[in-house]
Amino acid sequence: MSQPDTLAAAASAESSAHAPGCRACSAPLSYVFVDLGMSPLANSYLKPEQLNRMEPFYPLRAYVCGTCLLVQLEDFETPERIFTDYAYFSSYSSAWLAHAKRYVEGAIARFGLTGASSVVEIASNDGYLLQYFVERGIPVRGIEPAVNVAEVAIAKGIPTISRFFGEPLAIELKASGQRADLIIGNNVFAHVPDPNDFLRGLKILLAPDGVITLEFPHLLRLIDESQFDTIYHEHFSYYSLLTLVPLFRAHRLTIFDVDELPTHGGSLRIYARHDEDAAKPTTDRVRAVLTDEEGAGLRTLEAYSRFGEKVQAIKRSLLQFLIAAKRDGKTVVGYGAPAKGNTLLNYCGVGTDLIAFTVDASPHKQGHFLPGTHIPIHHPDRILETKPDYVLILPWNLKDEIMERMAKVTSWGGQFVIPIPDVTVC
Repeated sequence: MSQPDTLAAAASAESSAHAPGCRACSAPLSYVFVDLGMSPLANSYLKPEQLNRMEPFYPLRAYVCGTCLLVQLEDFETPERIFTDYAYFSSYSSAWLAHAKRYVEGAIARFGLTGASSVVEIASNDGYLLQYFVERGIPVRGIEPAVNVAEVAIAKGIPTISRFFGEPLAIELKASGQRADLIIGNNVFAHVPDPNDFLRGLKILLAPDGVITLEFPHLLRLIDESQFDTIYHEHFSYYSLLTLVPLFRAHRLTIFDVDELPTHGGSLRIYARHDEDAAKPTTDRVRAVLTDEEGAGLRTLEAYSRFGEKVQAIKRSLLQFLIAAKRDGKTVVGYGAPAKGNTLLNYCGVGTDLIAFTVDASPHKQGHFLPGTHIPIHHPDRILETKPDYVLILPWNLKDEIMERMAKVTSWGGQFVIPIPDVTVC
């Protein structure tokens, strides 16, 4: 594979002898996909008494493997440190709940799931999805490492194991007689530091004629739409179908179908089976997505080399807007406290000098402060009380839901600002 000069020039200053190794194939990582500077853990929200304490920042630098083309971060913190006590609860987005319910209804119909079936969700969060299987009388098991989040699911009557999933847990479950007819992983695969261990676990836990479905943000959409804010330390890897097909094949698993989804700015849902399960042939949709990725150049390093320039342009554009608003005496506040918003604000160097506060529907975040920027998080009613000129929507992937929920903003002439893929006022 040729290595274009543009990407070689952007390579990390460290020699290949000191470069991190690819988490999929162990090849040295020396090609930088994008460098977002130093950033705190994106979900490490601060309590008031923590504001004067030292806050850890880590390099937020994504590499692309020159061998298998997996885009990934270096490891700076353990999953235990990141996920054991977690601030994200899935049930606070009505759009995400509706997405989960549609999935459950479709899966039951497509795979003929009944009361005799077994469904396991990895990173099951607060039971946002499994609750719909329970309503239909289908046995479920959640696996959720964040103890505080798992407790919420258990309180809903959803059996949940508070452990990290991988080969060891899969071996234990199989030894106890548990196999899964359907294994679900929504937005968890990117959070896995060792994808090979994760896939070994899936292979062990999956029933002979069972199905795995994994949802994750699509790397092609991230590149095409400049979604750099979805890069943060909790996301170890960023996947294309081109990288996943051989990775699954190495574990004797076959990706036989794929859905392209609008969630999280554009996601893939892949369907996988055991290699031996010939009853599920590979669909044309798999070939179509692979063709799209190849057409975008994702088989060559050159396609990854221009992303950093696009990211810098968005930073300049957002700062120009915020500074001009401040100069004109306008007030700007945020809506949402998502992890992606923390990447955006920390990379752009935006603090309370430019954004007075943000709001969030989750009571688990209200009363806290954003990591790094120390912007306070309030209840959404604070926007109605203060009537700002602009509301910057940080979870831009939910902009339609938020703009509908906060429609009163327009009654006093307020406007919404969408930062990605371009700064847009509406």
